[in-house]
Amino acid sequence: MSSARVNLSDKIRQAIETEISTGQLVAGARIDEQALMERFDVSRTPAREAMLQLTSAGLLVSVPRQGAMVAGLSAPQYVAMLEILVELEALAARLSARRMPEVLRRAMREAHEACRASADRDDPRAYFEANRAFHEAIYDGSMNEVLANQLRAMRLRMRQPQGSLFDRPGRTRNSVAEHQVVLEAILRGDEDSAHRAMSSHISVGGNTYADIIARLPFDPVPSAPGAVRQAAPPPRKDR
Repeated sequence: MSSARVNLSDKIRQAIETEISTGQLVAGARIDEQALMERFDVSRTPAREAMLQLTSAGLLVSVPRQGAMVAGLSAPQYVAMLEILVELEALAARLSARRMPEVLRRAMREAHEACRASADRDDPRAYFEANRAFHEAIYDGSMNEVLANQLRAMRLRMRQPQGSLFDRPGRTRNSVAEHQVVLEAILRGDEDSAHRAMSSHISVGGNTYADIIARLPFDPVPSAPGAVRQAAPPPRKDR
């Protein structure tokens, strides 16, 4: 496989991943091979390879007579992934307390201050981005590429529209306080405290996830093989 072809397929895959993570593509949205070829001005091969990569990652699913579409998650799948996410996030925090280099410590502190500023403005959308940057710094700070990639993949599959996790009254301010405990534990190299603080933080966030799931209507939005009926995305506020 040529490097040029790999780069083209990666470009397409990354673009679709971004659109899924930001809510531009929601569960059930069709992904057409021919449309990708025309949009990215590529041949069939890199378009098909990108779709195969996205399917392998659980982001797309092939439905008979309908083609490929963005996968959803059932409520049981979501809860199961959340249980794993708590443990992996806590492990990343533990390893970051042991290993995080100074450049990532600065990035973590800057992301935390961005979280605080967006919470003060009561801006859930900005908080969504700052929160992602805070957690990304911790993933990288673990110095464990396999763990970091697994966390990013899970976060992408568990995506929610920007701001939806933080639109409950007081959630952004509470999240900032939880981040502060995580940050301080990592900066002083306290592995056990960092693990406990992150586990608590994600578990509290999990209650927010549960509230979101409870509000969702249930429709047959397809997901990865073996899933049960899916939770459709919440109605967009701009409709």
